[in-house]
Amino acid sequence: MVRTQARRATRSYRLFTVEVRRTVRVSPSFLRVTFTGPDLDLFADNGFDQRIKVVFPLPGQDIDHLEWGADWHERWRALPERERNLMRTYTVRAVRRELCEVDVEFVLHGDGGPASRWAAAARPGDRVGVVGPDARYPGQHKGIGFTPPGGTRTILLAGDETATPAAVSILERLSRHARGEAVLEVPHAGDARPATAPAGMRVTWLARRGAAHGSLLIPTVRDAVARLAVPYLRRRTPLPEPDVDADPLWEVPDPAAAVPTGMFAWLAGESGAIAALRRHLVGQVGLDRASVAFMGYWRLGGAGRAG
Repeated sequence: MVRTQARRATRSYRLFTVEVRRTVRVSPSFLRVTFTGPDLDLFADNGFDQRIKVVFPLPGQDIDHLEWGADWHERWRALPERERNLMRTYTVRAVRRELCEVDVEFVLHGDGGPASRWAAAARPGDRVGVVGPDARYPGQHKGIGFTPPGGTRTILLAGDETATPAAVSILERLSRHARGEAVLEVPHAGDARPATAPAGMRVTWLARRGAAHGSLLIPTVRDAVARLAVPYLRRRTPLPEPDVDADPLWEVPDPAAAVPTGMFAWLAGESGAIAALRRHLVGQVGLDRASVAFMGYWRLGGAGRAG
């Protein structure tokens, strides 16, 4: 593969043209795709829940026209809809810069969605675009929602299958002294996996087995909050209800501006379930809103999901 972009003035994010090196079926609902490309030695390994964009080829086309430069997003939005490549948000699962490899885990929803369909059919050599962090950038990259302020002593992670790759990546990067709980709702019992986590982090897997999204996650997280949050409560004025239909349902506190409470909650997944959990934590239990990051990765009945 020929290098497609010159090493020019560094920006925080850039477009990498990559191809599939291999795929691994991790579990019934998860497929890990390893991408490779000549520029991936420049892909920043930020860990945690680093978000990226995957740009898929149009039917019957390659992606050679994706030389978009710094204004890639404006160029993409300006394209006629029929010429606009499908673009979805995912989490980096692993980076091996020395091998020019990046892993991304796709959820195989079984709903015939275009991204899930592409992943299920992916073969070595298939090409896509990945918009990700440039390691040469001298500042701090954005795209990370796990931003606990200094002084955090207790961590709560909660989400569904679309949040699982991010949550597992966060667990792997936590300090060995971290304490708290992670609650992950997945479609099948076989989707639970061994997670490398500090000894003080309790990890609970919930298999829906056809039950409604969030029906297991919400009560289990409420039980976890009852165990974890009592020392950190600071009653606040009730918050306005979040708009579940907002696109996106998203709020990530600025750790530099946050008043440390000792606890940090990271909530990600289907917007309705995440809004309910945020409502419970902040509006009912009384955890400071600056201690809660909540991200609606997708909306039940909406188009497109993250993974």
